[in-house]
Amino acid sequence: MFIEPAMRFERRGWIEIICGSMFSGKTEELIRRLRRARIANLRVAVFKPDADVRYHEENIVSHDETSLLSVPVPDAGSILELAKSMDVVGIDEGQFFDEELPNVCDTLALQGTRIIVAGLDMDYLGRPFGTMPELLAKAEYITKLHAICMQCGNIANYSFRKGGSKEQIELGNKDLYEPRCRLCYEKGDLLK
Repeated sequence: MFIEPAMRFERRGWIEIICGSMFSGKTEELIRRLRRARIANLRVAVFKPDADVRYHEENIVSHDETSLLSVPVPDAGSILELAKSMDVVGIDEGQFFDEELPNVCDTLALQGTRIIVAGLDMDYLGRPFGTMPELLAKAEYITKLHAICMQCGNIANYSFRKGGSKEQIELGNKDLYEPRCRLCYEKGDLLK
């Protein structure tokens, strides 16, 4: 008996996560993937938390100063309405979004949208950061990037805070943070 294969093609969505420490190239990789989607004539939307104005009020900007226009939003729920007809949605600094981000990503993926979220998987204390652990659990694809330890030159997986407050979220750059390997991170301020 011959069964004719289904000839129906439907758009399938999924979630991709790009994670790692600060200075590991997460935003740079996010921008690369989004630009390739645009080259393929896909409808692309890019979002970032409106509180992150370190480099630019609207653009997502990598540490090597590569940038891409984005829409700053106050919360994850705002993304759902703005991304309705998009083929690909990029989200930078995923760790700064509220607890709705995993649900928003699920909803969009079920609607056939490719979601790419870049964010820190750990905070400066080496603890899971924000909703990133839940997103990592839900993702079909995960890319973990590494920086170079500023103390010894090995691969770095930790974001070491050199000063500042004890709050989990404190926006900063190389003046406040440096990437470190596991051993140099554990030695902490003893390396100074």
